[in-house]
Amino acid sequence: MIDNNGWIFTNHNFEIKNINISIINHDHSTYAQKLTSTITASGYFKLIDYGTNFQTGLQQIESDTADLVLEIPPGFEKYLVRENQQKLLIAVNAINGTKTTLGSAYLSNIISRFNCDIRFALTKQQKSNQSATIEVNPTNWFNPLLTYKIFMVPGILVTLVTMIAMYRCALNIVKEKEIGTIAQINVTPIKKYHFIIGKPLPFWLTGMFVFYIGLFGVGRLVYGIIPQGSILLLYAFLFLAYSLLRY
Repeated sequence: MIDNNGWIFTNHNFEIKNINISIINHDHSTYAQKLTSTITASGYFKLIDYGTNFQTGLQQIESDTADLVLEIPPGFEKYLVRENQQKLLIAVNAINGTKTTLGSAYLSNIISRFNCDIRFALTKQQKSNQSATIEVNPTNWFNPLLTYKIFMVPGILVTLVTMIAMYRCALNIVKEKEIGTIAQINVTPIKKYHFIIGKPLPFWLTGMFVFYIGLFGVGRLVYGIIPQGSILLLYAFLFLAYSLLRY
């Protein structure tokens, strides 16, 4: 989806892409070229200008052509290698708060990762001479990439099935008690277990159907989420949950 400012919101999450950036490069070194390539290859930024005049970048911000301007100072690679530090200037168009927050955050994270890669490359030989150490690298088992849609789609599906199959059943019984139809049912030859089974059964079948549509229709076909394991086991747990929560 594209808003009025030309920002692209992806269909599966709340990330913002197509952020216009202007890079002012005064160094033209290998590290400066790698940093530029890393920014443009991230998928979040669109390079609209690559020059050496910072005033031109500010004019692009004032004309709302650029959302961010990154200035790489002279001697960027030299001072980074010799002095172990260097400064970059980021100018942000602060008219839109979303651009200020997300755009600068994305760029800062990219620069931080780039800095870590440089430090690792420079200290790689030194680490080989150090004593052995133990490092703990945590990983996510069920969602390794922390994809937003894998978190939200199953959660929304569970909430939807719960509301349809259980809440509506409870509200239906309460409504009949309010209007007095339960008292009329008590004088009929209907057994109690007939009433207990008859009330939740339609909503149980509706919940199963909604679960099937959400799991295979929306989750699998639209978002590409393929459940792992036995489908029958999922329905067995769903049936067990309905039975325990209702009775």
